[in-house]
Amino acid sequence: MDIKLLKNFLQIARIGNMTKASQMLYISQSALSKQMKELEEEFGCNLFIRQKEGMVLTEEGYILRKRAEDIVSLFEKTKQDFEDLEKITGGDIHVGAAETCHMDIFARELLAFRKDYPNLRCHIISGMTEQVTQMLDHGLLDIAIISGQPNIEKYNHIRYPAEDQWGAVVAKGHPLSDAKRITINELKNYNLMMSTQGLSEEIRKWCGQYADLLNVSDTVNLAYNGSVFVKEKVAVLLSYKGLANTSDENNLCWIPLYPKLTTPLYVIWRKYQVFTPIVDLFFKQLINSFEETNKEDY
Repeated sequence: MDIKLLKNFLQIARIGNMTKASQMLYISQSALSKQMKELEEEFGCNLFIRQKEGMVLTEEGYILRKRAEDIVSLFEKTKQDFEDLEKITGGDIHVGAAETCHMDIFARELLAFRKDYPNLRCHIISGMTEQVTQMLDHGLLDIAIISGQPNIEKYNHIRYPAEDQWGAVVAKGHPLSDAKRITINELKNYNLMMSTQGLSEEIRKWCGQYADLLNVSDTVNLAYNGSVFVKEKVAVLLSYKGLANTSDENNLCWIPLYPKLTTPLYVIWRKYQVFTPIVDLFFKQLINSFEETNKEDY
């Protein structure tokens, strides 16, 4: 098994058709079919269900697809890293980012760095903290911006110079829409939607002994999608400030929780991480800037 074979497997998995995949890969259909049979023999299982209308992944095929995507991504990143070792003026940085309204801080740091090094390419991968830390663990990211306290046994970290504040997103005209702040006693009367990460951590701590009073009927991992359910009056969305569109034309409003609840942000990277020269330069600038800002704020 090699990288090219995995890439060919992924192409078939995406398209679902051997003939079309072979045309896109510039390889004969018979050769591609032989490759897939050899791959199935190597793993000792069927990876595809072959049907008249196309090819569908088996359960084992789905498992290999996920692993193959990670392997190919890591290979491509490693290959790029070696190329970047010779290019101090340019290269790539891969950044994982939890959902936050404070990415403008990072964006300004990138803009400032590009004045001297315009060829740095930045790849942002958004997701929940658990998702981006997994990618960091697998070597697919250089750094990650996460919500909440990092695992200091696994990662080096620095405080990101901002915090996210929790609140409730409701539709205008909702019984809570005119409130200046919202308490747990008011939330307990409504269906709530929130991220599974928030449910298990910050909100439960905020609720304390009253956590079981909340009726979390739905979960979501993107605030935008959650806001659609709010507009349809399915639930009240518990979310960080600035994530949902609460402009006048969107007929939504965000109301802070009381007592005030905030979540710190951190930049983390793997211990003993080795960066390419261009990423190392940018990262040193980022740390110096954040350390200075944190001194002023704290």
